[in-house]
Amino acid sequence: MKTDAQLQSDVMAELAWEPGVDHADIGVAVNDGVVTLSGFVKTYAEKLAAEKVARRVSGVKAIAQEIRVRFASDPKLADHEVAKRIVDIFNWDATIPADRIAVKVERGWVTLSGSTDWYYQREGAQKAAGRVHGVVGIKNLIEVRRHAVAQDVRTRIADAIKHAADVDAASVSVLADGSKVTLTGKVKSWHERQVAERAAWSAPGVTAVDDRITVA
Repeated sequence: MKTDAQLQSDVMAELAWEPGVDHADIGVAVNDGVVTLSGFVKTYAEKLAAEKVARRVSGVKAIAQEIRVRFASDPKLADHEVAKRIVDIFNWDATIPADRIAVKVERGWVTLSGSTDWYYQREGAQKAAGRVHGVVGIKNLIEVRRHAVAQDVRTRIADAIKHAADVDAASVSVLADGSKVTLTGKVKSWHERQVAERAAWSAPGVTAVDDRITVA
């Protein structure tokens, strides 16, 4: 008796050999001998052909038909197409280290993994992926590898405050613990507090900012 894994492999192989079926966008899942076909085909005839192919495989007990007919004018929603669009966007965006980020798409859900040196690169990758049609959700597992250095954060905050308002940057204290930064001190307005926090986020290696700055 075939295992579900063997049966899945046989059905996929049979679909690949069938000239009347474009199997590129067809998914096959097997549970206790019940085969579920999912994905997209270009015509209803092709959908019926795929089901017929699966039924003739030895060991198949039943078919759950979830294949959808997608016409040429319909939006492209296949997982591999969504993944390719995301990868293309990453390659076009010079701020995203595409060679260090892996993209996985399953039923429209995108998983991003890998590493970056900067927090804004991690967030930029997520925002870029979110703009792709067909994405229903994103799980961002990208790690920011470099450790935050307190002096780097202080310098960035000082520069940002200097350009944004007449504020004494020395009034903001910075504590860096690994990739987490804690900000304390007093500023004159909420705007200045936000400027300091944004500057902290822009520092290399920062993955978390605990903003405890008070407005005097």
